[in-house]
Amino acid sequence: EQELTSIVEGSLFFESVDENKLSRHLFVCEDADNLRAKLKDSGLIAFVSDEAILPRASGVDQRPLEEAIPFKAPASMRYEFDLPHSTVSGMGIPEGINLIVGGGYHGKSTLLNAIERGIYNHIPGDGREFVVTDYNAIKIRAEDGRYIEKTDISSFISELPQNNDTTRFSSDNASGSTSQAANTIEALEAGGSCLLIDEDTSATNFMIRDHRMQQLVPKDREPITPYIDKVRQLYDDYAVSTILVVGGSGSYFGIADKVICMVEYEPLDLTEKANEIAKDDSEVRRKEGGETFGKINARRPIGKSIDARKGNKVKLKVRGVDALQLGTENIDLSAVEQIVDSSQLNAVVEAILYAKKYMDGRTLQEILTLVEENVNTNSLDILNNRKSGDLANFRKIELAAAINRLRTLKVE
Repeated sequence: EQELTSIVEGSLFFESVDENKLSRHLFVCEDADNLRAKLKDSGLIAFVSDEAILPRASGVDQRPLEEAIPFKAPASMRYEFDLPHSTVSGMGIPEGINLIVGGGYHGKSTLLNAIERGIYNHIPGDGREFVVTDYNAIKIRAEDGRYIEKTDISSFISELPQNNDTTRFSSDNASGSTSQAANTIEALEAGGSCLLIDEDTSATNFMIRDHRMQQLVPKDREPITPYIDKVRQLYDDYAVSTILVVGGSGSYFGIADKVICMVEYEPLDLTEKANEIAKDDSEVRRKEGGETFGKINARRPIGKSIDARKGNKVKLKVRGVDALQLGTENIDLSAVEQIVDSSQLNAVVEAILYAKKYMDGRTLQEILTLVEENVNTNSLDILNNRKSGDLANFRKIELAAAINRLRTLKVE
């Protein structure tokens, strides 16, 4: 009782809080929210402020790296925004197709990692306070071995051997290319606005097929249409942007709207030079996969395929930010990189059970929207039928990722 009283007095009463620190925290959050809301009207998908510190102390330590080089926007991409409590300048990344290129260890993946975390606000002192990204941007990667349930991946993969239907593709052990195709389509199904992709965590044959391979293995023997042939259609047909880290292939130069080259952690706008290289290249690859991206078919989850019971009891358990247990099933979320706290997964696993009441007849996107609206209207308490604590807000994108990776999931 004495400890609880001390905790309440030290945390819930204003006189116990440093007023300046609290004000600074609130002002930074308000400015970040305001900045993120301004992106769309400015034609941007992300923004990285001048003087931001992007590198982290280590892979397991999210504090800013000491003596890191502050970010400085190239003049051609600099924007300035007046916010409620400050004015910020920095690099605006436009909607469309954006490449991040450069040599190894020059900051390509560091920039992308900062952008993927820009869906969240940062605390003062983090270094990324004004690195903001459209809220529905999704990191996509290959995921060998994942479960897939009747996802239409035919925009990328068709005419598989043995007549395997890719308009309703299922697998208990997906390959790198089929998993990345499914991750992409499921991201679109969940309402993704921008795909964030790093070649280091991608399936090579999903990303590119060069002109020499096209000559050796003709299209009628290759079921995969690579992302390079779909990325422009994805933006033109569905207004979904891409930010792509590439270091080993210049094939994307000819279709990029912006090419950002990282040189010793400094971004340079090399779009014009990349376009010139693409025009002068005599070895041109043939475009594959048709003139449109293809249809994104809606799936309807079957509620009874989701069972949280283990014996006679409901069993829900979260393991860090990488996995959760629903009944007898374990859901591997290690490839879902924008989950940052276990309390988010605590809420996600509760939300899976809550979503069941909307299943049977509704599309997954309709179910996700209803859950999101109910949480936004009534707070996370609406999920808390079991009276569990330690819940933090999540996106419907991560809820969809968990449902899609449940190995008992069945859809109509």
